Amino acid sequence: MPKFFEFFSGGGMARLGLGGEWKCQFANDICAKKVSTYIENFGDDEILKEDIYKLNASNLPGKADLIWGSFPCQDLSLAGNGAGLNGERSGTFKKLMSIIKDLKVEKRQPNLIVLENVVGAITSHGGKDFEAIIEALSSLGYYTGCVVVDGASFVPQSRPRLFVIATKTPKTRFFTLISKEPNPEWHPSNLIKAHSALPEKLQKKWVWWSMPTPPNRDKNLVDIVEENPTDVKELGTGEVKKLISMMSETNLEKLNQAKRENGLVVGGLYKRVRKQKNGEKLQRAEVRFDGTAGCLRTPTGGSSRQTLVLVENGEVKARLLSRREAARLMGVPDNYKLPSKYNDAYHVFGDGLVVPAVSWIEKHLLKPIQEAS
Repeated sequence: MPKFFEFFSGGGMARLGLGGEWKCQFANDICAKKVSTYIENFGDDEILKEDIYKLNASNLPGKADLIWGSFPCQDLSLAGNGAGLNGERSGTFKKLMSIIKDLKVEKRQPNLIVLENVVGAITSHGGKDFEAIIEALSSLGYYTGCVVVDGASFVPQSRPRLFVIATKTPKTRFFTLISKEPNPEWHPSNLIKAHSALPEKLQKKWVWWSMPTPPNRDKNLVDIVEENPTDVKELGTGEVKKLISMMSETNLEKLNQAKRENGLVVGGLYKRVRKQKNGEKLQRAEVRFDGTAGCLRTPTGGSSRQTLVLVENGEVKARLLSRREAARLMGVPDNYKLPSKYNDAYHVFGDGLVVPAVSWIEKHLLKPIQEAS
């Protein structure tokens, strides 16, 4: 059974996605609420609560076949501060690379590395951060390629994420897993552009990973809604009217269309500050009724919490997304033990991975690469 180390493990969603055919040897996160959730679900044998800056190769037991690292995205996200890989949080990438470098010296270097982050990592600092990521992996002897996977292919949540997949396995052994040209399904135009800007020496170590198209999603937003959630309450009539008053004409028309439909219609709503034609900035309530929720975030402010709008027989109700609904939007099974505090759950899932997206990558890339090594 192949083994893996998991850095920035959060609530263990990479572990869930990799499944029972991979054995976790070590997991690490600095956040107490995430570590406690991890322990609730997987036990405390592998997890270590510690700042990665205080870790080194000696903390890692034996040799892993895979290192998974979903390093913090705050400095790379469009919603972040733009500090890039030199930021305090996203700069943890450099520390992770130094640990892998030490493992190489000790002849414990993993065959596979997967790094996950927001798609903003592709264009951060004019592509310099992306180049630095590819350069770091190439210098350690890895072939590297990337795919952008939107969680919406698997769950009713819009969540595009960049997955950097690197391997030491000789290319001749996994040639069936790569294509000569990029595939728009997994390689959007900004990724193709970023690749073309890489120095020639890095392009020679690049591969275009190939995966099949996922089957049509079998659940929409209405299918993950709890009937009687205990951790959130419906908004009062006045609060609902206030939300509606914050909608633009376009969003009001979406709401009116939902009112005209039969049965329960569920939409996801976020509050956004938008600049008007006259230059004034207004907070707007923006809703979508396409069966897909907006991207989950951590609860850093009131507007970061997603509101569900429930329309049935012309009546409009609204409430915050529940903890279990947030988990379901990440593809987490219902037997997963949730944090008892609402905000803690939002932290765990807002920073998390879409479990079936990880499983798709594992099935069609990681497992075949490992078997070919």
